Amino acid sequence: MTQRQEPEHTPDGHHVVIRGRRWRATDPAVPEDAAGRLRSHLMAARSAVGAAKRAGDEAAERAARDRVHAAKVALGERGTPPWWEQSDTERGRRWKDGLRHLDA
Repeated sequence: MTQRQEPEHTPDGHHVVIRGRRWRATDPAVPEDAAGRLRSHLMAARSAVGAAKRAGDEAAERAARDRVHAAKVALGERGTPPWWEQSDTERGRRWKDGLRHLDA
């Protein structure tokens, strides 16, 4: 069994580097249990995007893409301002609001 390796991070910790490309890193202030739930929502939404595309269902694809976006914003991987420019209160509100929305 192969052990999952952590991706390389930029020196400031704001981005991960995957195959030479920088991507915004998950906000390290998101508690691991919440981050795990958000990643689960993200993976389910990504799977739903693929299923909707295969079915040719544009409305379902849009809804699934919206869920992908909501999960990534909650994780701090998208949105403005970036997580490192937000206060602790804003960061907490972001992931808690995201979970409330995605758990509904």
